[in-house]
Amino acid sequence: MKKNRIRILPILAVGFIALIIVLLFFLFNSSEQQAKRVVHDFYTYEQEGDFSSSWQLLHPYMKDKFTKGHYIQDRAHVFMNHFGVTTFSYEVEGVEKIKDWKMEEDLEALNEVYMMTVIQTYKGKYGHFDLYQNVFAAKEEEEWTILWDYNK
Repeated sequence: MKKNRIRILPILAVGFIALIIVLLFFLFNSSEQQAKRVVHDFYTYEQEGDFSSSWQLLHPYMKDKFTKGHYIQDRAHVFMNHFGVTTFSYEVEGVEKIKDWKMEEDLEALNEVYMMTVIQTYKGKYGHFDLYQNVFAAKEEEEWTILWDYNK
């Protein structure tokens, strides 16, 4: 009887490890984590001045507001030239799931949206300051995308 227990222990150990790996995979690949990841990707591109790549992560509703060329030019001009900085640091705080959220009143509601607060810290010719903005992430055609709130 003791021999059988010894043979079962390695099988149980492997099963336990496999279960932990599966749980960790689902934990780190949850919708919430994927939404948070796209927000980090977006602001990493913005930090690097790669506004072309950050524009690619915008939701189609956002792309309707800004052509790619206009977005690239405007972001660089406003944030880098006006603020007198070459880059910024940022933090992402909180994650809240929202159902049936609208970017603007007259647009169709999005079913699954995650809201996070992004704090961008600038150190430039006008001193140090923080810019707080609620940022939204929604899945569009199997890809997570970025939105901002334009409601009144």
